[in-house]
Amino acid sequence: MDLQKKDEKYIWHPYTHQKNRLPAIPIVRGEKSTLIDENGNQYIDAVSSWWVNIHGHGNKFIAKKIYEQAKKLQQVIFTGFTHAPAVELAEKLLKVLPGNFSKIFYSDNGSTATEVALKIAIQYWSNVGDLKRNKILAFHNSYHGDTFGAMSVSERGIYTFAFQDKLFEVIFIDTPTGENLGQLKDEIEKYKNEIACIIYEPLLQGAGGMLMYQPEDLNELLHFLKEEKIICIADEVLTGFYRVGKFFAGNYMKEKSDIICLSKALTGGTMALGVTACTQEIYDAFVSDDKTKTLFHGHSFTANPLACTAALASLELIKKDKCLKSIENIMLHHQKFHKQLLTFKENNIIKNIRKTGTIIAFEICTSEKDDYLNNISNSFTPFCMKRGVYLRSMGNTIYIMPPYCITSKELKKIYGVILEFLEGG
Repeated sequence: MDLQKKDEKYIWHPYTHQKNRLPAIPIVRGEKSTLIDENGNQYIDAVSSWWVNIHGHGNKFIAKKIYEQAKKLQQVIFTGFTHAPAVELAEKLLKVLPGNFSKIFYSDNGSTATEVALKIAIQYWSNVGDLKRNKILAFHNSYHGDTFGAMSVSERGIYTFAFQDKLFEVIFIDTPTGENLGQLKDEIEKYKNEIACIIYEPLLQGAGGMLMYQPEDLNELLHFLKEEKIICIADEVLTGFYRVGKFFAGNYMKEKSDIICLSKALTGGTMALGVTACTQEIYDAFVSDDKTKTLFHGHSFTANPLACTAALASLELIKKDKCLKSIENIMLHHQKFHKQLLTFKENNIIKNIRKTGTIIAFEICTSEKDDYLNNISNSFTPFCMKRGVYLRSMGNTIYIMPPYCITSKELKKIYGVILEFLEGG
């Protein structure tokens, strides 16, 4: 039995409609921006393998660092022990994070990073004796992960439908605009002494459909929330590490978050790692003679030495001029592609063209609803794959989020395939 048939027999793939699903393509290796299957077919990875692989595939520098660490220490319990990669990574992250953070809590992925943040924020108010502060604020169209706490603070929709009655209550508001800020403040005013925290994806709601909003509007809302002593949690799992043009989305705002969550690009796409950082003020509420004020949370692979090593290597690469110039190159090419798309917008073939940093997105106009279940995705990905490009739309939302090592030639090929699809194939 070949690999593809064994996969069909044994594997349950994520976010995949199971009935009559297309056979999974066996990928045997990756080289920079390219994925290569068992038959030698090559595909440009235009979505960075679910937004994580910023340095491309098979990065020799990161691989060497992981190998060297694996010979020394692969894993150790992180209660009562520590190790150099975890300490060094925490020290380096705290120097670059957008805010006055003082402590790093490690976990396994983006969902767990947001779970930790929510637990810290809720327990903070319990620890300081303000039990009325137990409500959570979040944005419509948000997505913070697939564990239960993360689902609870995410948009109620297709991702969470089967679990609606198991999710805890959350106050949802719209993302801020110049027009609705007054209304949002009035809504928050009703509950301001009961709200423990707000969790938000700054400037870009990824899984919600690559929805973008403006830093000046978010900054004004954060200023208001901070005046009301509401803990601000920035979910930068996607937006961190230059995805939106700056090192972190938080760098666009004067007002900074109290807690920040990281994952995805953190290790350069090599392995799972989550980070939740907080300010000294929040951390101090957990330092007490009362042992019940301890944060009772942890994971078996907390601060895994290999993952921390990969993150350190990725950080080293991302600061190099070569990487920064590549990011600028992607942004310039996206600008040119945006101009090419305008004709299709004028002819009502597409709508809502938007871009930020290394991401460009738009919707294809169809007779169906604009959402994840729109059938355009059934034809779009296979069309692109046949032409050597891997793009995975979210329903009729088309987006490009390439690894930073991508070449101008590869970008032009991606654009060309999309334009061919829009022209009718």
